[in-house]
Amino acid sequence: MYDLVVIGAGTGGYVAAIRAAQLGKTVAVVERQKSLGGTCLIWGCIPTKALLEHAHALAIIQNAQEWGVTMAPAAPAIDMRRVHARKDKIVAGLTKGIEFLFKKNKITWIKGTARLAGDGRVEIIDGETQTLQAADIIIATGSAPRSVPGVEIDGTRIITSDQAIHLPEPPASLVILGSGAVGVEFASIYRRFGSAVTIIELLPRLVPAEDEAISAELEKAFRRRGITSLTGTRVRKAAATPKGVEIHAETPDGGTQTLGADVLLVATGRGPVTSGLGIEELGVRLDKGYIAVDSLYRTSVPGIAAVGDVIALDGVAHPQLAHVSSAEGVIVAERLAGREVQPINYDHVPSCTYCDPEIGSVGLTEAEATARGYSVRVGSFPFGVLGRAKMAGETDGFVKIVAETRYDEVLGVHMIGPRSTELIAEAVLALRLECTVEELVRTMHAHPTFSEAFGEAAHAVHGAAIHL
Repeated sequence: MYDLVVIGAGTGGYVAAIRAAQLGKTVAVVERQKSLGGTCLIWGCIPTKALLEHAHALAIIQNAQEWGVTMAPAAPAIDMRRVHARKDKIVAGLTKGIEFLFKKNKITWIKGTARLAGDGRVEIIDGETQTLQAADIIIATGSAPRSVPGVEIDGTRIITSDQAIHLPEPPASLVILGSGAVGVEFASIYRRFGSAVTIIELLPRLVPAEDEAISAELEKAFRRRGITSLTGTRVRKAAATPKGVEIHAETPDGGTQTLGADVLLVATGRGPVTSGLGIEELGVRLDKGYIAVDSLYRTSVPGIAAVGDVIALDGVAHPQLAHVSSAEGVIVAERLAGREVQPINYDHVPSCTYCDPEIGSVGLTEAEATARGYSVRVGSFPFGVLGRAKMAGETDGFVKIVAETRYDEVLGVHMIGPRSTELIAEAVLALRLECTVEELVRTMHAHPTFSEAFGEAAHAVHGAAIHL
């Protein structure tokens, strides 16, 4: 008998397990993968960002002369065998780290596939046959890549991100379907590795969840890097051929366009992993295939909670992000331990996209703030003005602050440019503390740093940017 059984050892599941164990619970985690860490560590966040770091290193080396560094006569080249070896070593080290934390916190890892059997019972149906009994259960099975009608994934020519992180060589040409975080990150990776890259996006702009100014800046930056963006374009059909992939698309004006590529990467989103769990038989309520939960992640069946990519919150757009899953896992663990917890404010969730240039955002976009009835004023400041950006040779992008006029409260911060995925942390804290623009103006930012752009953007909201 366990106090808690967690199904899935991704960033939601393993964090919930550790926090519950810290609070004195006896915990078992059922995970069918050979390693702990789930999509983020094995297939997503970590391996893709490792590839992006290699792409960034290659970019610096390719411009070595600008830095006064003399290279050997041969042009810099990427060795994918060594790239993958380093990436896999990083992944292995982190997954082993979770195994250590499980042992430290006396968490039992049961290798296999779980199925809910009712009354707190969890059957292991793939692995060592056994039935677990638990006072509480957390479902944290995550998500998996999905395609669109007319595009059948074969894993070789038409692939998902699961295969994209393991391509033995950069394809000569790559078409990416979808311009969310996955799409634009792989566009950045493989363009730097030498592929000819085209992105196809159904909506009118790249990264459509971001502020419109961010989308426009990214499209300009991609154009400079030689990445083609086809927005407002719908793929009707794609088929593998002996030489690659043939893609049939509908253009914004209703016409047709045929594209050819060596590889098509489908990056059109992810769907919940619920198949085989037995949730329908238990009466767990679903919302478009996702597990429906309340603000504290309780399902419709007492004793069963769910967190992460597999859930749907009533009336709330639920982001599929590793740090969101982890935060939800902590809340459930603490609630089950009898601690007082508060629902997450999803307006304060940071979003980081590790493309080149990076994007970091939190809070409302200018359009969202206006749609909610706020009287809005904004301020922007370009990274290119900063001394630190010039030193680093990274001058693309800007910081944009969205604020309301009545109380001067910061409603959202949107960045594109160097270190944006790190700099956004200050903005998250500002929103958490209901900070005003005036307080940001009076917050000293060290010189010379990238963070000066944040301070200057605050000045710009009041029409008083110093260096513009």
